[in-house]
Amino acid sequence: MTTGSRTNASKPDGGGWTADRMAEQKGRTFVVTGATSGLGLVTARELAAHGGRVLLAVRDAARGEEVASSLRRAYPGAEVEVRQIDLLNLNSIRRAAEQIGAEESVDVLVNNAGISMVEHSVTALGAERHLAANHLGHFALTALLEPALRRSPAPRVVTVTSYMHEKGELDLDDVAWSRKYSPIAAYSASKLANAVFAVELARREQSSSSPITSILAHPGYSNTPMQSKGTGITGIAMRVLGRLFAQSPEMGALPQLFAATEPDLAGGSYIGPDGRGGRSGHPIPVQPSAAAQDPELGRRLWERSQQLTGIGWHTPES
Repeated sequence: MTTGSRTNASKPDGGGWTADRMAEQKGRTFVVTGATSGLGLVTARELAAHGGRVLLAVRDAARGEEVASSLRRAYPGAEVEVRQIDLLNLNSIRRAAEQIGAEESVDVLVNNAGISMVEHSVTALGAERHLAANHLGHFALTALLEPALRRSPAPRVVTVTSYMHEKGELDLDDVAWSRKYSPIAAYSASKLANAVFAVELARREQSSSSPITSILAHPGYSNTPMQSKGTGITGIAMRVLGRLFAQSPEMGALPQLFAATEPDLAGGSYIGPDGRGGRSGHPIPVQPSAAAQDPELGRRLWERSQQLTGIGWHTPES
């Protein structure tokens, strides 16, 4: 599987970008979903290490407090706080957004959390679980945090997808997957939804008087806890292959860290690894799939997401 063709943009001067090259982030507030393990934990750690104020938006508040305490011990003076959120529960999303939105501003929202390879189930929104957690929860959170983002002088939303989005197909007339179900197909569809959402948000913000920069990122093939979620033979294979061939979470998190902190990235940028097939390496701009860039699919997904969540989006006119 590939991640699309590279752009003509060269690597940052001096070779591959690493977190050591990140600028100081003091004075900026970051919200990172799914920050207790894997890519989210690495992202939160590096942002805190570089002076950012980091809000860990996590389902397990107790685990979140453990992570926050460990980061504060590792980086004395680090501002790390926990905000409890269940991305499958609209009431929880609203409460978290109200709590976060009561603060002065949010500079960067990193839509990182995700689930994979779960058995078929339908949530209260009427959507299959992958789509609900990976896309709809983040769609709702982003919309509800929109006022707090616009209070930032340079607001940014980073949405994390996967190279698997290229294999995804979205059936917006059957979001419950009531017909033939496959965990990997449902996961791929949800990752396509992430990509379509990020590109559509960038498209809509082009005419805003206070634009939010929407950027898409993918980690390549990374050995994270998501690799251990599969069941049966598929699950065993995922775990073995992950240990043998996947890159570390530290490398996998680089594209979303680059997307969150590198200045002058244009809305609609897509950041992924520079290695063969886009599976590993250092972050560079790449191209999402044609489906991800389809404006009609973007419009339809946006409208369906608003319908399912009951949450709209306000874009100030220029």
